[in-house]
Amino acid sequence: MKREYHKWYCALLGRDMELLVFGHAGARVLAFPTRCGRFYDYENHGLVSSLSHHIDQGWVQLICVDSIDEETFYNNWCHPRDRVLRHIKYERYILDEVLPLSRAINGNPFLTVLGCSFGAFHAMNIALRHPHVFDRVVALSGRYDLTQSPDGFRNLLDGHYDHDVYFNMPNHYMINVDDGGALDAIRRLDIEMVVGEHDPFLEDNRRLSEIFWQKGICHQFREWSCLAHGFRRWREMLGWFI
Repeated sequence: MKREYHKWYCALLGRDMELLVFGHAGARVLAFPTRCGRFYDYENHGLVSSLSHHIDQGWVQLICVDSIDEETFYNNWCHPRDRVLRHIKYERYILDEVLPLSRAINGNPFLTVLGCSFGAFHAMNIALRHPHVFDRVVALSGRYDLTQSPDGFRNLLDGHYDHDVYFNMPNHYMINVDDGGALDAIRRLDIEMVVGEHDPFLEDNRRLSEIFWQKGICHQFREWSCLAHGFRRWREMLGWFI
């Protein structure tokens, strides 16, 4: 399996950023790690191996990016306003630096965005905010409203709310998406949502699915047996949905 390591200084974020690319051809898959995860987690936890056949056959190419969650929504010491602004810069890094690199490496036009747990939040949010950029979303065990506190998980904005928070919470802004162009582009996306039947974010997923149906957005929503929130289950899910 072809494996490439990339590292460069991102002026927008003011720090070095790293990523790994697995595969030589095929549809590009942008993969976000779990909460505060690293670019090597998909490899270390066997998710790359679970897709090895797809990668070796040239069906998909996996681009595993780093997170800066500890500088954004999980940065407890800074003001919530600064957390969301840092997140917006991270999104620009993905769109303006990572995706152009991926296109230079591989000209395949089809782009999937993938994430597990908090990575699913990143995947779903960036695809819904920029639906013309992506073709498919695979979101496993995601959380789509960071202002709530399900099953002991805290509100990651500590009660702060402004327009930038609103426009980064899929369960909030999707309710009001009525613009024909934006809504039509979202309807074009192939959306796969999977969550465990005992997952703490189950109701979050059900709520987003309900909003999608209300907006005429066809998608696949599946409840996996048991808790299904961990790398063992995500390895199983990837075999079905990638």
